[in-house]
Amino acid sequence: MQTLLLEALYIMAGLVSLLTAKMAYADQKHPSRIGSTIFWGLLGFVFILGKYVPPQVVAIILIIMGVLTALNKVQAGNQHNASEEFRLAESKKFKNKLFIPALSIAVFAFGIAQFTQFSGLVGLGAGALVATLMALYMTKAEVSFVAYDGSRLLQQVGSASILPQLLAALGSLFAAAGVGEVIAASISGVIPQGNILLGVIAYCLGMALFTIIMGNAFAAFAVITAGVGMPFVYSQGADPAIAGALALTAGYCGTLMTPMAANFNIVPAAVLETKSQNRVIISQFAFALVMLLVHIALMYFLAF
Repeated sequence: MQTLLLEALYIMAGLVSLLTAKMAYADQKHPSRIGSTIFWGLLGFVFILGKYVPPQVVAIILIIMGVLTALNKVQAGNQHNASEEFRLAESKKFKNKLFIPALSIAVFAFGIAQFTQFSGLVGLGAGALVATLMALYMTKAEVSFVAYDGSRLLQQVGSASILPQLLAALGSLFAAAGVGEVIAASISGVIPQGNILLGVIAYCLGMALFTIIMGNAFAAFAVITAGVGMPFVYSQGADPAIAGALALTAGYCGTLMTPMAANFNIVPAAVLETKSQNRVIISQFAFALVMLLVHIALMYFLAF
């Protein structure tokens, strides 16, 4: 049952991409009409039919999408947001009630994961659907606005919207290729065996840096734990539960500092329409550095 629900969510994501491709093609003033149409159309195909076609075909599709991105052929179209006056009036009307649909996503994801047999991913999808219905009911907006604004936002975010999937796959690839062992061999001559403090620093910094590169702390965790955590931290007697939890959240410090974590740092900037797409990262950077130092201290004093 869970597999069917997840498949339904992937199909819906694919339909959103196909709708975006349709709107990009219909936009005669689009700065990159054909390239954007092909990109979103291929993404929709992968989401809907990816599991039914050979992996080699999906790989070729991803290469084509990568080439289109590299050639700057995936751009935002000519779809416009509501006027500043209208949005200001609506925000004054609803005030903090505007956060109810967004918060309901987290509530549903947590509730379904904790109290049903389904995973949090199913809950996340269900929460997104419920949040959409709640927003439509609250605002009395037309259903067509969902499609229009969804397409506008997806094109505004651009190819960065698929980074989470690509980076998760990259983490699995790194782990399978033995990158962790290569890292361990590289730093074994730098960190003296038995030096707990240097091992903790290397572990936390490695998690943050690899997350900055990969944009995904979960993907970085397998690689850095194998290459740094096991030989230089856990082998010294660290509590696996404490050290593992702190290592993962140390990776999240890197998440705050990288555009590769598009869903955290690029999407909010697009939604808020900031002048710089890195505005969120700039605001978080100093806080992330402080939190990284705190993680190093906590792991050193609590895990041993």
